[in-house]
Amino acid sequence: MPGLLNKERPPVFCPGCSHDKVVRSLDRALQNMGLAGNQVVLVSDIGCSGLFDTFFHTHALHGLHGRALTYAAGIKLARPEARVIVTMGDGGLGIGGAHLLAACRRNLNLTLLVLNNFNFGMTGGQFSATTPRESLVGSGFLNTLEQPMDICSVADSAGAPYVARCSAYTKDLANHLQQAVENEGFSLVDIWGICTGRFKKQNTVGPGQLEQRITELPAYNGRIPANERGEYAASYARQREIRTEAGLPVAIEPRFAAPQQERVEAVLLGAAGQRVVTAGEILCLAAMTAGHQATQKNDYPITVLTGHSVSETILSPEPIAYTGITRPSVLLALAEDGVKRRKKLFGTLTAETLVLKVPEVEIPQTEATMKEIDLRAMGIKEHDWALASLAVLAGMNRILSLEMLERAITLRFREELQGPALDVVRTAAGGQLPDTG
Repeated sequence: MPGLLNKERPPVFCPGCSHDKVVRSLDRALQNMGLAGNQVVLVSDIGCSGLFDTFFHTHALHGLHGRALTYAAGIKLARPEARVIVTMGDGGLGIGGAHLLAACRRNLNLTLLVLNNFNFGMTGGQFSATTPRESLVGSGFLNTLEQPMDICSVADSAGAPYVARCSAYTKDLANHLQQAVENEGFSLVDIWGICTGRFKKQNTVGPGQLEQRITELPAYNGRIPANERGEYAASYARQREIRTEAGLPVAIEPRFAAPQQERVEAVLLGAAGQRVVTAGEILCLAAMTAGHQATQKNDYPITVLTGHSVSETILSPEPIAYTGITRPSVLLALAEDGVKRRKKLFGTLTAETLVLKVPEVEIPQTEATMKEIDLRAMGIKEHDWALASLAVLAGMNRILSLEMLERAITLRFREELQGPALDVVRTAAGGQLPDTG
């Protein structure tokens, strides 16, 4: 099998750089596997290791520093038949450390070759995540303050099923690389080398010293039985086969005429626990039963069962391009929290805006048309106020009809919840809704 090296762009590194040995060993490994260039994708990082994709006649992608594993994952999922190999330096590995952890946990069939020469060689010899604390580097004393990362131990801890550590000068490097590429699952090879252009100028280091240091660390020679499990893409495919398809959303058949045929905007101002967001959704569903378009935007804090809850909805017979609301057609004031959240809005309102408010809420001065609805006196509990206020609107034939609201409730709620919801609507609408029970 002919080699895959690019004769028009032969490998060029600093004299004595260990990266050259990795390039040629990887080419031998691909030859031994009988792989053609269109069967291999090389994904490279920034740095000297980022030159690999130009040296091979294969598919290739050259991306941002530290992000190569993310691109490789996408390529592998899209083209599962391809052999996807990532080349990354110790600098890029440190920058994209979270991506390394994700790759180890996920176990997608990728091979990561880390060309580990203990510094950012391309940018001046600054310290990296693997620089020994005693080393002299281009970033002063900073490396003496940090513990260097053991790439293999981190990968093992994160769940990588295949981890190997070796020197770029080992005679059987091609065999090491071939075993990693042939492994079905995520494979990482930590390849120690010498940066002659930067690191070696200030540090005494040679192939023998690298080999000695490797023997002093925990041995990683390939498969890790404790981490072995199904390959991600294959496991994903099996799970899809045994699960029921979600199917398309239920189509909403237009069957009613909306009371208002022009675009209308409604803002619900309430508090957590009043089911304001659900009411906004019901209002949108009701609009759809009349063939209208609908949008909904919600605003609430990260706290649970406390704070404001706001829902902004737009209902229109025409497509809605802009979803911002500056002067609503209807405003429902159900709680102080929601009113305070949108207090500036009241100053912009005119008499054309209808404000429905409960007695418990004080609102800022406004020119809007006001109507008070005493939902508590009707015996309606506070958590149903948002739905009840929609029923009041429907009883007034404003924005939606009672028929539209009833249909929206049957679309939104499970059968056992529909009855209680319709009872709330019937109470708030003054009994106008027929008793379908």
